[in-house]
Amino acid sequence: MRAERAGVHAYTPSQGREHPDTTVGDPRAARLADALAAHSPRDDREARSLARILEALSRLDRPFDETAGPVHVTASALVLGPRGVLLHRHKRLGLWLQPGGHVDAGEEPAAAARREAAEETGLAIGEPVDGARVVHVDVHPGGRGHTHLDVRYRFTADDAEPAPPPGESPEVAWFGWEQAAAVADAGLATALTAVRPAGV
Repeated sequence: MRAERAGVHAYTPSQGREHPDTTVGDPRAARLADALAAHSPRDDREARSLARILEALSRLDRPFDETAGPVHVTASALVLGPRGVLLHRHKRLGLWLQPGGHVDAGEEPAAAARREAAEETGLAIGEPVDGARVVHVDVHPGGRGHTHLDVRYRFTADDAEPAPPPGESPEVAWFGWEQAAAVADAGLATALTAVRPAGV
């Protein structure tokens, strides 16, 4: 159920989750809040992350702008293919993670995730037949005192060898599901369970 009043949307999502009023200064924030209101977290960490992202979308004037403040929305891609899931070793953190990054001005988060995945892996990234949709969220330190409110989408790629361009992490690889789980941090591990195909 949604009630509307001048310039503000109030939400009462299903399953008892609270959704703060969301301003519409940036229409992308309202669209993302709508998508997140329909998302069901898989564990306590994701539930806390979801609540924090929704609160930030209701409070921040420029939630997608990394220059506006230390807390901002980022977008990343869980890229699936015949060999499993595509990960890269983050140059600064040294962790195997899904590709992703900051959202450009005027860019939708899903488009940012797809663009970042293509830029960081050198592969053609496709959307699932049901379209790009939120499959996981996670709040974590982003370095340099920043906090990333990461919204994660599922994409696809053909069985091709990654070819990251100069300037990107040279370590990009397909991981089988058990391999990926073995190298994943806590946030990625839950995301992997969200996208792992049944019976694989």
